[in-house]
Amino acid sequence: MKGVIVKTTDDLELTNIPEPEAKQDELLIKVSHAAVNRTDIVTRKGQAGYAANPVLGVEVAGTVVETNGNQPFSEGDRVMGLVNGGGYAEYAVMPASRAMMIPESLPLSEAAAIPEVFLTAYQTLYWIGKLQKQETVLIHAGASGVGTAAIQLAKQLSDANVIVTAGSERKLNFCQELGADVLINYKRQSFDEEVLKATDGKGADVILDFIGADYWDMNLNSIKSEGRWVLIGVLGGSELEKVDLGLIMSKYIQLTGTLLTPRSDAYKAELSHEFAKTVLPYMNKGTIRPIIDSVFPIEKVNEAHHHMEDNKNIGKILLYMTDENYQER
Repeated sequence: MKGVIVKTTDDLELTNIPEPEAKQDELLIKVSHAAVNRTDIVTRKGQAGYAANPVLGVEVAGTVVETNGNQPFSEGDRVMGLVNGGGYAEYAVMPASRAMMIPESLPLSEAAAIPEVFLTAYQTLYWIGKLQKQETVLIHAGASGVGTAAIQLAKQLSDANVIVTAGSERKLNFCQELGADVLINYKRQSFDEEVLKATDGKGADVILDFIGADYWDMNLNSIKSEGRWVLIGVLGGSELEKVDLGLIMSKYIQLTGTLLTPRSDAYKAELSHEFAKTVLPYMNKGTIRPIIDSVFPIEKVNEAHHHMEDNKNIGKILLYMTDENYQER
């Protein structure tokens, strides 16, 4: 079968590789679509120590072709979910415990845009951030895959006051269409000042932070006393020269760092189960939807990575395996 491996840190190669085998309690899936994620780029550059599978890709949507073990799936079922690498290929294996049945209303192409970003957003907002009804959440990188997912979850599940940052009016307008209440162009405005204006000087109850070091001081200014600050990325650096821990203590801030890809199979399975039960009914009705920026054939995987690295996307970047699969529902 065809699959994508890392040739160099700047070059991915589509090549012939052995078809994977489903072990006990796993599914073998004919992949329709896979999605591009930041973790794939980090892995390509050799900066991720947890990537054991030589084939890139951590999420897929496709059709079950083989089951192994006692599980609630059958051949022909349409499923989506997280895989332990191997998603950029014609076939992939997935633990049955974390597979999610795709709602009838969604085509395979849209389903592939769900698992990684929506599970990350759900974990961040609710398992860690403990977002409550009508609280205020500050979502950085609002037009990213996780950002667009988080906006919708916060509005639909919690009726939250959603503040977003993004770097262009086009991206901010799209965030507004998804339900964002306060729009901040971080290239033109000091987001901490705008957050305080929008909250009568109180700050945000929850912050979803993709940026890290570059936003440290402004996030400290933006967060409410007893707020929950969740660090899920370090696009702006991971090291600080000086940190005043007294500020964190004096504001009673809960600062938590998290990643999803290196989490245990059991953790991902529990998260997938709760997400499917809580959120998929909204998706079936269309009140929460996956956001797709662009779809590339697998042969253009390098272009897809460059598109993400250039920060051009609003929502998810997908890969499709064949023209036939691209037309599947």
